Amino acid sequence: MEIPTEPIGSIPRPPQLIEAMRGAAEGRVSEQELEALSEEALAQTIAELEATGSPVITDGEQLKPSFVTYPIQGLASLSPDGVVIPFADGHTRQLPALTAGPFRYQIHADAYLEHAQRYAARPIKQAVISASALSLLYPAEGIDGYSRDEFIADLLDEAEADIRRSLEKGADSVQIDFTEGRLSLKLDPSGGLLRQFLDLNNAVLERFTAEEQQRIGVHSCPGGDHDSTHSADVDYAGLLPGLLGLAAGRFYLELAGETDRPAVLETIRTSLKPGQRIFVGVTDPIDPAIETAEQVRDRVLEAAEYIPLDQLGTTDDCGFAPFADDTSTARATAFAKIKARVDGTRLAAAQLG
Repeated sequence: MEIPTEPIGSIPRPPQLIEAMRGAAEGRVSEQELEALSEEALAQTIAELEATGSPVITDGEQLKPSFVTYPIQGLASLSPDGVVIPFADGHTRQLPALTAGPFRYQIHADAYLEHAQRYAARPIKQAVISASALSLLYPAEGIDGYSRDEFIADLLDEAEADIRRSLEKGADSVQIDFTEGRLSLKLDPSGGLLRQFLDLNNAVLERFTAEEQQRIGVHSCPGGDHDSTHSADVDYAGLLPGLLGLAAGRFYLELAGETDRPAVLETIRTSLKPGQRIFVGVTDPIDPAIETAEQVRDRVLEAAEYIPLDQLGTTDDCGFAPFADDTSTARATAFAKIKARVDGTRLAAAQLG
């Protein structure tokens, strides 16, 4: 038997690409120079991902400024004073705020997919940002002449297009990044904000057929940036039942970094529905120690005690560099962890089979 295994998405960018991105933003690096370095990093990343033996790869998000803001890069109607996301180590990330409508993506994820397809010999999973994350762009005070209802209608159309275009361009699957799900319970312990987020994402997912939904997955983790998280202290039990109610066929769940994995697995077991596949995290991008294949194997065997084998897969807890400027994890470490995941998953499959 085989157990599916897939990366989440981002791989740390080469230092020269990070510097070029910074230089381009400051007008010191030309668009042509940045494009050449981006293509070089993309080709190298795909080659190294394929060398790990991973049966499904991603583009490593080498061309994205971040996993959240790629659709709005270059959008003129933004101010810098949006929602602030605090991390446990004290650093923050701040989203921009929308200042005018209508809301339109400046780039859709299939553009990144097309770039990756030039170099890849294996199936590619394309990551997209959730509608719920982008809903945070709308300011609490509103926008004159552009209501929140109008914004949500535009947002749902754009989020649907982001997924559909990647499916139509040949993505093996599309992964919706929903890291704000667990954070919402920290911001609003009543669960009201989480329910709003889930409703928004389901409003997008329900536009797809049951067959298409099987190729769409949702990723959840407590954030991962500069080796810190924003919501690891929030009990997973408050998120998972609602999360697994989304109309998607695949779920990519952080697990390796949890302090009580059996409790999380029990919640998954009681919330799991027929036809869903759960990709459990078996490597921790925040931990600098590289897991061994045997450690991964044991984590898979543990998960198999709770999740039926025909519904089990493995993944990494989170992307290794969701924001382009994050250099906290070396590229070599990321690829080594991915190889350990692939090898360890095969060891577990052989033992279970």
